[in-house]
Amino acid sequence: MSVPQYRKVAALALVAGLGLSLTACSTKSDDDGSDAAGKVTITVDCQPVAAQKELLDNWNADVAEFQKQNPDIVIKSISVGQQCNNPPDFTARLAGGTTTDVFYGYMTDLQQVLDSGQAMDITPYVSKDTVSTWDSVDPALKEVFTDGGKLYGVPVKNYSMGLVYNKTLFQKAGLDVNNPPKTWPEVREAAKKIAATDKSVAGYAEYSAGNTGGWHFTSLIYSQGGRILSEDGKKAAFNSPEGKQVLQNLKDMRYGDDSMGSRQLLQWGDLLTNAAAGKVGMFIGAPDTTQAIVSQFKGKFEDWAVAPLPGQTDLGKGTLGGGEGYFFKKDLTKEQVEAGLKWIAYQKLTPGKGQFDYVRAKPQNYPVGLPQPLLFAPGTEAQKQELDLRKANANVPVENFALFENKQLPIVGEPRDAQAIYAILDSAMSGVLTDPNANIDTLLKTAEEKVDQLLAAGS
Repeated sequence: MSVPQYRKVAALALVAGLGLSLTACSTKSDDDGSDAAGKVTITVDCQPVAAQKELLDNWNADVAEFQKQNPDIVIKSISVGQQCNNPPDFTARLAGGTTTDVFYGYMTDLQQVLDSGQAMDITPYVSKDTVSTWDSVDPALKEVFTDGGKLYGVPVKNYSMGLVYNKTLFQKAGLDVNNPPKTWPEVREAAKKIAATDKSVAGYAEYSAGNTGGWHFTSLIYSQGGRILSEDGKKAAFNSPEGKQVLQNLKDMRYGDDSMGSRQLLQWGDLLTNAAAGKVGMFIGAPDTTQAIVSQFKGKFEDWAVAPLPGQTDLGKGTLGGGEGYFFKKDLTKEQVEAGLKWIAYQKLTPGKGQFDYVRAKPQNYPVGLPQPLLFAPGTEAQKQELDLRKANANVPVENFALFENKQLPIVGEPRDAQAIYAILDSAMSGVLTDPNANIDTLLKTAEEKVDQLLAAGS
């Protein structure tokens, strides 16, 4: 998951139906996707909704410019509402065969897309001719959308988790904003000091409902060096010393220190609402979490900084990474696939265009300077171009993200069947955060049994 950009579990107010914009001028489409004038038409989802007026205007302007540069291609933009922010909606569209020609999905969606039979192998069509920056895209991200040597999707967003902390609350508690916690014991001590300064503030806050608890458990166990699944992906691996340490840390902060606040069972919007109100000292999240705090929950960028994810005795041994991309519906023509790739390249993978049009974003007060999406491999031409443009147009305090960007931890991807596993692990997270007598061994054993059953049923 992500914000915008790791799909949010609790999202913006989105329209319910389908909305079309910039539709084709022709009145008839043939089976090959071409109209009477010989133009290739493709439908693409996750157009910004009407409530996101500036983003919608930008999208429409990009479509218009793209079609001007490619007069033989027509883009039909479709807003599918919750599908792009809610996994069950995505699954329903996939099962019903109602996806668009080029459709959005999480990096964790590959398996269910393949299982649905809706995915098209796009390996023969992806090259520098269709995606000019393809050689710069991080190979690890390409691998996420690859199965059996075949490519089924194109990555367009990427994130990794760090420690997000409130500089203002740090200062009030006498903590050094330039030297945030590097270990979980240090997080615990800092959380105690923040909570002691103001009893209405959670020194550290955590998710435990709506799949978000399991999502964060995954990142926390990665920081300990543990894993969610066995190497072959067939068994649960989180009922381990690392998994027990994750829950013990939280239980100690929640009930030993009373530094996590009394309200629990938090989902995505709950925690960020509290954070924007100055009621959270620390939590884990991607850098663009600060964007959501500001743009959706009326917080201030100046209050927030991001550091690498802590580990138990030093910085984390790894961190959760994820993101999203676009798949292609089965049975598209060669021309439609190539048209879709060109559109994605223009809107999502070209420095200075689409999501990387920082010159346009800056005066709109859309945040420029966050260290994501990190789509391009370090040292590549596109990465250098994107970084230069980002620095030149930054309108957020980039120094607040320097610790995170300068110390990138090894990224570990999300497990297979991630959303189902996260839902199961919610119970373990909620257990230690709502019951002072919760038995960690029992919580993990119960979750382990359920995940093993899930994996066995899907094998």
